[in-house]
Amino acid sequence: MDLISAATLAASIGDSTRFDSPRQLMNYLGLTPSENSSGEAVRRGGITKTGNREARRILVEAAWSYRYPARVAPQKVHVIETQPKPVRDLAWKAQERLCKRYRTLHAKGKKSTVIVVAIARELTGFAWALGHEMQPLSE
Repeated sequence: MDLISAATLAASIGDSTRFDSPRQLMNYLGLTPSENSSGEAVRRGGITKTGNREARRILVEAAWSYRYPARVAPQKVHVIETQPKPVRDLAWKAQERLCKRYRTLHAKGKKSTVIVVAIARELTGFAWALGHEMQPLSE
């Protein structure tokens, strides 16, 4: 995610610690599948699209980049080196996992738009973890 996308997401979500789990954040952004169930029959539909439309759009747009193999762009190396090690490790873990997930779902024949929304949902989980890892310093 680039700076403007990350800033937009942070402004849209606010304090990520108000969400106790990544699933709560995913629900807030409308990235969870809708469900129409009765008895033992469970029918899942498209995403609910409730919540913050702008944050959801940013995550879906960012998810398109996971079509390509995991790598660090030469112009981003300096930016990444300035980040704390836990942030770098989490970012690389996310990059590898989400790129692999895209390829796996593509190999199963899923539509690219469905894959990207699934990737955006997982990216939300990583964003939640990053928000909990990097708490602002108390003054």
